[in-house]
Amino acid sequence: MVHELGHYLAAKLFGIKVQEFGIGFPPRIVRLFKIQETEFTLNAIPLGGFALPAGENDPDVPGGFSAAAPWKRIFIFVAGPAMNLLAALVLYAIIFVQLGRPDLSTVQVMSVSDDSPAQQAGLQVGDVITRINGRAVNSSQDLRDEIYANLGEEVQLDYERNGQAASTQLTPRDPAPADGAIGISMGHPSIPVGLGEALSQGALAIYDQGELLLTLPMRIASGEIDSSQGRLVGYKGMYDIYTEVREADAAPDSPLPSGVNTLSFFASISVSLGLLNLLPVPALDGGRILFTLPELLFGKRIPIAYQNAVNLVGIAFLLMAMVYINLQDFLNPLVIP
Repeated sequence: MVHELGHYLAAKLFGIKVQEFGIGFPPRIVRLFKIQETEFTLNAIPLGGFALPAGENDPDVPGGFSAAAPWKRIFIFVAGPAMNLLAALVLYAIIFVQLGRPDLSTVQVMSVSDDSPAQQAGLQVGDVITRINGRAVNSSQDLRDEIYANLGEEVQLDYERNGQAASTQLTPRDPAPADGAIGISMGHPSIPVGLGEALSQGALAIYDQGELLLTLPMRIASGEIDSSQGRLVGYKGMYDIYTEVREADAAPDSPLPSGVNTLSFFASISVSLGLLNLLPVPALDGGRILFTLPELLFGKRIPIAYQNAVNLVGIAFLLMAMVYINLQDFLNPLVIP
């Protein structure tokens, strides 16, 4: 709905009439209300929505979408994904206002495994590691590198607990088991941020997620990431994840403020929708932009009949992919770690 709102607002900005803004897909259940020429409707299939501009596929309709200048049409196509990314930015900013930003120069113990060298040495959750073997620890990589350079050999850790300095000795395990050589997970304490920095951190979070999303197929193909981690999920899979994050937010021992996991889930969905819709695939916004570029650059429109035929094939392919992905949610349910 956020995505379609972007298309709607952009079309109205350029004076293009929008005949209908639908919540869900037809058949129509009821007309909710009307603003100017646009009917807002509630439809029977609750899997999305649509904004239907006048003359969407007919350049002969005066003042319609297809009769508009190509740069205007590209702007309207981009506005949907842009609204998704804007929504994600707002959600991430809310998260960072609640959590602050991580102080990457400070390494904090986030968990300690039972019967591990760290537990035996007396380390606790919340301890801040300041030095290892006399060397300053300025990042989690510093700590990891020194630990793994001394497997099987005793090391000295200096740390702070509740503002008090202390030190201990331990021996990293060789070979290192699944929970690491000394049995801790590392993190960073948070620094409070204002709205401006929260927006900046939100933009960085979107960039990082976008880079991961767009490079995922290549990283799976190279074996860097297991293919199970790149699985596509449908409506049931998303609902399963949503249920998990809601339960995590409701847990009395949750280390995060209430609602953060849920907000992060919706922000992640928004980024995925925004970026994937910009891929140059027929029927998606990116594919429609690709069809419009020759007209913008060379002044020649690709015939509407050809565009419609290719987009129809694209829609058919996407529908088949959706059916397959959603069936997998039931036949091979998502395992959430």
